[in-house]
Amino acid sequence: MSAAALVGGWTADLLLGDPRRWHPVACFGRCAQALERAIYAPTRRRGAAYAAALVGFATFLAELAARAAERAGLGRGAVLAAVIWTALGGRSLRREALGLATQLERGDLAGARAALPALVGRDPDSLDAAGICRAAVESVADNTSDAVVGALLWGALAGPAGVAAYRAANTLDAMVGNRSPRYLAFGWAAAGLDDLMGWPAARGTAALTTLCAPIVGGSPRRAWSTLRRDGAAHPSPNAGRMEAAFAGALGLRLGGPLAYAGRPEQRPLLGSGGRTPTARDVRRATRLSLAVGAVAAGLCTAGLAWRAGR
Repeated sequence: MSAAALVGGWTADLLLGDPRRWHPVACFGRCAQALERAIYAPTRRRGAAYAAALVGFATFLAELAARAAERAGLGRGAVLAAVIWTALGGRSLRREALGLATQLERGDLAGARAALPALVGRDPDSLDAAGICRAAVESVADNTSDAVVGALLWGALAGPAGVAAYRAANTLDAMVGNRSPRYLAFGWAAAGLDDLMGWPAARGTAALTTLCAPIVGGSPRRAWSTLRRDGAAHPSPNAGRMEAAFAGALGLRLGGPLAYAGRPEQRPLLGSGGRTPTARDVRRATRLSLAVGAVAAGLCTAGLAWRAGR
C-alpha cells in the first residue's frame, strides 16, 4: 500500500503539478509568517522554539490525518500519496526553468530577469543571460534534492509524518534560513535542521545524478570526479554536492559571484573545466532532474515493496 501510495504521489506531481488552490505548503508558510511576527527576537533560542513549534505542528497534523484515514478504512497510504503530491515540486521546478529558457532563447532578457525570482532568490537585476542560466541550473540542481528526492526518501523512511517534517523544515529554511542580519541568529535552527534532514537526500541524489549523466550526453566518470573534487567547497553541505554533480554531468562551470538582497557573495567554482551555461543547458538540466526523480521514485518504491514483503 505504501509503495503504491508513493508512486501515486509522484505520478500526481508529474502529471498535475502543485495543487492550484489551498496548497498546504503555502498555508504553512502563512502560518509561519504569522508566528514569526508574534514571537520574533534576534536570538537563537527564540528561533529554535519557532522552528520546533512549526515542524512539530506539521508532523502532528500529518500523523493525525493518517490515523483518521485508518479509522475511515482508507489506510495510511491515501494520506501518504496526498502528502507526497503536495510536498513534491518537480513539475513546477521544470516549468519555471523551461519558461525562463524560452524567454532567453527569444532574446527577452528583461522577462527572464523578472521570472528568475520564481526559481531562485538571488538578485536578478545585474545578471546577464549567462548569469541567469547559471542561476537556473544551480536552482534545478538544488531543488532536485530538496523538492523531489528528499520528499520521496522521507516518505519511504517515515511515512506521512516524515514527509511533513521534511517539507516544513525545508520551507522554514527558505523563509528564515538566510544569513541576513535579521535571520542570522533567528534562522540558525531552521537552517541547521534543514541541513540535517537534507543530508542523506543530497548525497543520494548526487550519486543518482552521476548515474543518469548519459541521458543528457554527459559522462558518469566526469560527474563523479567533479562531485568528489568540488562538492565540499560550497558553503552549503548539501547544495554543493548537487551543484557539483550537475556541473560534472552537464559539462558546465557553476559558482562564482552572486548577490542576495543586495549582499554580494563569491561562491567557489564547481566544474572548473566546463563551459558557461546556456539556455540549452537549462533544458538539459530539467531533463536530468526528471530522470533522477524517476529513478529515485523507483528505488524508494522498490524499498517499500521489499520491506512489505519481509
